Amino acid sequence: MNGEREARTRRINPTLKALLEIPAIALISFALVFGFVRPVVAAPFYVGSASMEPTLHGCKGCANDRLLINKLAYDVRAPKRGDIALFEDQQGGEDPLIKRVVGLPGDRLRLREGELYINGDPLEEPYVKNDPCKPGYPKTCSFGPVTVPENHYFMMGDNRTNSIDSRFFGPVPEEDVIGEALVRFWPPARAGGPGS
Repeated sequence: MNGEREARTRRINPTLKALLEIPAIALISFALVFGFVRPVVAAPFYVGSASMEPTLHGCKGCANDRLLINKLAYDVRAPKRGDIALFEDQQGGEDPLIKRVVGLPGDRLRLREGELYINGDPLEEPYVKNDPCKPGYPKTCSFGPVTVPENHYFMMGDNRTNSIDSRFFGPVPEEDVIGEALVRFWPPARAGGPGS
């Protein structure tokens, strides 16, 4: 009789063990994703303004884009011109900003009649929203020249006449750059690369 009870106990133990492992695995997975992956590797970001239109939607009354930010991108390489990058608000706001990297360390930038020049050459920017310059709004039509300091990046929104960016708060220090926009995951109809 004791042998039967031991056999039953042995059969129950693996089942009970498996049932107890599931919550433990779920708890460990949750801790890894939200304790390591989210703060260190990647984080979601909600586009809350129209400063990157038409590339990223963030306007009132539209389905605002949601992005996944690669927080390790700039640990393995420096930001490149054309990257869409998330960085700390240089004016002391709590929420980070998202703009396009247009100027690299040492670049000399000038905005003339809405066209951006880097080191004297016009920059081809098919992503820029071509709105007429706003009279009475300084720096939307003409700006500079300015030289980007070492270990800094010049950031501008694609919607140039509706963007508070490096023209207003200056180049962004390298240590304030959080990461690169990796993928747009919302809305589903626009899912894909952040520039697509």
